Amino acid sequence: MPSETWHVRVSIDTENRMTRAEARLEGKPDTVLVAEGTARANPEDPHIPAIGRELAVARALSELSHQLVHLTVQDIESSTHRPVRHLKT
Repeated sequence: MPSETWHVRVSIDTENRMTRAEARLEGKPDTVLVAEGTARANPEDPHIPAIGRELAVARALSELSHQLVHLTVQDIESSTHRPVRHLKT
């Protein structure tokens, strides 16, 4: 079987003290998954944009991971015709 390459593209936008990250999984045949993560700096905290970017990206990637696990469970169930009860992640 030939190897595959999947890419995760992350876009980050920061406005004022709000950061939004979008993670998009590309390369999986017939599937594009998109997830969003946000972070808002507390007005009383020092404004350190890098922390907001890290947190927003982490949240987007976490959501993307959950979506991929959910998709995998659906694929397993459709091929085995049995519900998935436990899936270690």
